[in-house]
Amino acid sequence: MTYIKRFNVSSVTRDREYDLTMGTPKSKVTWFSANSNGEAEIIKVTLKPQEKLKKLVFEKDFSEVDIKGRAARGNQLTKHDIYRIQLKAHGGSTLGGLKVWWDPDIQRINYDEHGEYLGEFLNNDQILVVLPTGEYYLTNFDANNHYEQSILRIEKYKPKKVWTAVLWDAENQNQPYIKRFVFEESKKKQSFLGENPESKLILLTDTPYPRLQLTFLEPDTFRGPLEVDAEEYIAVKGFKAKGKRLTTFALDQVKELEPTRFPEPDTEEEDTEEELEEVIDPDEGKSDGDIRDELTGQLKLF
Repeated sequence: MTYIKRFNVSSVTRDREYDLTMGTPKSKVTWFSANSNGEAEIIKVTLKPQEKLKKLVFEKDFSEVDIKGRAARGNQLTKHDIYRIQLKAHGGSTLGGLKVWWDPDIQRINYDEHGEYLGEFLNNDQILVVLPTGEYYLTNFDANNHYEQSILRIEKYKPKKVWTAVLWDAENQNQPYIKRFVFEESKKKQSFLGENPESKLILLTDTPYPRLQLTFLEPDTFRGPLEVDAEEYIAVKGFKAKGKRLTTFALDQVKELEPTRFPEPDTEEEDTEEELEEVIDPDEGKSDGDIRDELTGQLKLF
């Protein structure tokens, strides 16, 4: 008798053996796979040919099997002897992601719906942390993580997201500079203001087409407010790039205005948690009779 089961292993102890079967003598594992996010593959089961056995090959989708404890017996797969089990198709996740919240009162993330919702996280997703000092870093979404008391932005990390920063550049006599960039992956703190620790952040926004309003001090107050379209003013470069001088006049303040342009809807299909199955059927095009003849060594005349 052959059984099939799915189970979760939350933790293990080093140098300790765990029985995946019921512990019955001569029990053995015929097929095993480990999937970090509950991916459920489809297997093709080929039985040993028997005289009265009509159906020699059948498929089983692991997504149809409930997830239970490791010690559970599982569901009966077949009462016949198995010749082989082969992978027919890789499957997508059946678990979905973990929903994460940020609680600013205790500076911790949680899964209990306290605070600001950060999103649904899968195994390889990360959290972006931006500090008022102009530094940033990435973390995992472990609820035991510790964070600084002062955080400018914290959110789910999106590698292609473009940011716009305005800063006082200490390397250039504290002149106002602007830069547009994406945050690169780094678990160590990285500065997007440059190497000089005296540089100061004026404004940071993730608006796709930001409009900035500049006001000036004496002797340039007569010029009145000046609007700058950041997306047209400077191209996207690396976060370590110096950027471009924002103005040569005596800058007083920089204020972000409501955008007048917005990104076009993405025509490409968004990534989903359940990926399309990758079919790799080893017996593609073969009939049940073909497989039976192959196993029994029968030759076809035609």
